[in-house]
Amino acid sequence: MTRVIVVANQKGGVGKTTLVSNLGAALAEAGQKVVLIDLDPQSALTAGFGLDPYALSRTAYTLLTRDNVSLASVLRPVGDNLVLVPGSVDLAAAEYQLADAPDQVFRLRNVLARSRVPADCVLIDTPPSIGLLTVNGLVAAGELLVPVQCQYLAMRGVRGLLESIWLIHERFNPELNLLGVVATMYRGGSDHSREVVDELQAVFEHKLFDTIIEDEDTVAKAPVTGKPVLTYRPQSEAAAAFRRLAEEVLHAH
Repeated sequence: MTRVIVVANQKGGVGKTTLVSNLGAALAEAGQKVVLIDLDPQSALTAGFGLDPYALSRTAYTLLTRDNVSLASVLRPVGDNLVLVPGSVDLAAAEYQLADAPDQVFRLRNVLARSRVPADCVLIDTPPSIGLLTVNGLVAAGELLVPVQCQYLAMRGVRGLLESIWLIHERFNPELNLLGVVATMYRGGSDHSREVVDELQAVFEHKLFDTIIEDEDTVAKAPVTGKPVLTYRPQSEAAAAFRRLAEEVLHAH
């Protein structure tokens, strides 16, 4: 059965897109067939794989706003065992176009339900807000993965995020479960980063993944090359960290 994992946090700059890109690449490297879905109008996930979000005719926007469009018609191969539903700037208009649709929060779930998803795992990248696009991701998924930047203000926002997600769980998707929390953008040698990780451990206990994603230049540079860090610098410590995280995600299942 295909796992559908949504990566969400209403705060921007916490590493959602980096996590989706590189966790997806690591799962694919481990032999999983992976579909990535870019629901963010900024389309950083799409650009990070070398695709131009302004030049694509079929995107996640197409899936959400048109009836009976198949998932297969939108997929783009971006690596071995790895395909992408690209994003586009048009997604910014999707919330307005779907405002009166009775199934507005179920659009993505309906697409996945009526399509043969050629994957062991679907990873959904979402915008930094709890708007309609993110809600579509949360309603379509069975598991939630939350990246938290190792800063105090980022930690403060997690409670609000989880309260919003609990409402979505109650109203639209009782099958949504918290897969876990990932500490991101950790600065080695920083007492503050260590304190944030300790606080996450105290709050989330076994739901905090052991793997910590450090704030490395390698991770920041990889999207410029149109590749995930596992392809850009496969022997780097950053690539090794995402491989460890992939193993944890597989074990959690």
